[in-house]
Amino acid sequence: MNRRSFLRLGAVTGLASGFSVNASATATSTETGVKKYVRLGRTGLEVSDISFGSFPLRHGEEHIVHHAMDRGINYFDTAEGYGHGTSESVIGKALKGGRRNQVYIATKMAAGSRTSAAEMMTRLNESLARLQTDHVDIFFNHAVNDIARLKNEEWSKFADKAKAQGKVRFFGMSGHGGYLVDCVEYAVEHDMFDVLLLATNFGEDPAFYERFTRSLDIIANQQGLPAVMAKAKQKDIGIVAMKVLRGAKLNDMRPYEDQGYTYSQAAFRWVLNNPHVDNLIVTMRNRDQIDEYLGASGTGAVSQHDMTLLQQYAHMTDASYCRNVCNDCEGSCPFNVSIPDVLRMRMYATDYGDFSIARQEYAQLEHNASPCLNCDGSPCRDACTYEIPIADLCGPTHTMLS
Repeated sequence: MNRRSFLRLGAVTGLASGFSVNASATATSTETGVKKYVRLGRTGLEVSDISFGSFPLRHGEEHIVHHAMDRGINYFDTAEGYGHGTSESVIGKALKGGRRNQVYIATKMAAGSRTSAAEMMTRLNESLARLQTDHVDIFFNHAVNDIARLKNEEWSKFADKAKAQGKVRFFGMSGHGGYLVDCVEYAVEHDMFDVLLLATNFGEDPAFYERFTRSLDIIANQQGLPAVMAKAKQKDIGIVAMKVLRGAKLNDMRPYEDQGYTYSQAAFRWVLNNPHVDNLIVTMRNRDQIDEYLGASGTGAVSQHDMTLLQQYAHMTDASYCRNVCNDCEGSCPFNVSIPDVLRMRMYATDYGDFSIARQEYAQLEHNASPCLNCDGSPCRDACTYEIPIADLCGPTHTMLS
């Protein structure tokens, strides 16, 4: 990887893990199932180190939830917006018959800067109804990227009431946007949450690139994140990692996987070796995927084989992966197209293969990419530090998802 490539791929969130690669580390265990449970900060919850992300769950897929449980997964992450409530409904059906007390459920709601406590409670009650339970273990304010949302005093009124009524045990914040550092710092300083759900992966970690050269100065756009994460850990706030696969082009990596190593497991090992991270959630679509992912549970050292796979993936995705916690393109479009969101929907469709979800999410964007169809691309041509061809991707994304 040359210097130009390093600068383009370089650290977005600056999560310097500071661990060494073990050249003699062995391949992933062939045993299926969770091998390690970790304490999720001050919640005291003992959760599976690799846990279930339910973003694409659809009706009739309760068996996927059951398989995850049978393999030892006990932490299930969902949200009111996943499939317009479908994910919550499927999990609720899957946990009927006495299985609810075997797992921890985390769900989410995007509470805005002007959302009232009454509306928040209504939406929580709707989630509980879909989940067929009287409480959730963690309730997140979802996808926070604006401090104004955290300053809404209605949230604390809602949280106090929901906890007093026994509907929520712990509260959290999730985030993966360009103002993540500011939001996390504010939340930690004001001790607002018990858990943080944060986007991180090997490609957003300077330590990954420093493995190849010690002389290159990697510049992170989110240099403050390690410090605020450390502050969170000092307050014993639990930290869950998400977006750990950096786009999830898993099939593209199959030709490079051998000797029992897979790209997904390598990516998980990297994240789980981060001392700030307690556990991770990842979207699980079928039984085979669950079994593969759990091969990295109880993870050991990152091996040289892992590093080779991660480097290959970085090369393959360099020109198309949008670092959502980077603000470089903000304000570049005169039509206010939400470039990171458009490219994220493109990722859902082309990387994840979830076209229906991508279309649903895209339809909710306030500023989609329709203006890109009649634009020459000059406003955003040089907006991306990583040289992603924004103009070449946004217009076709609108055509694909409209």
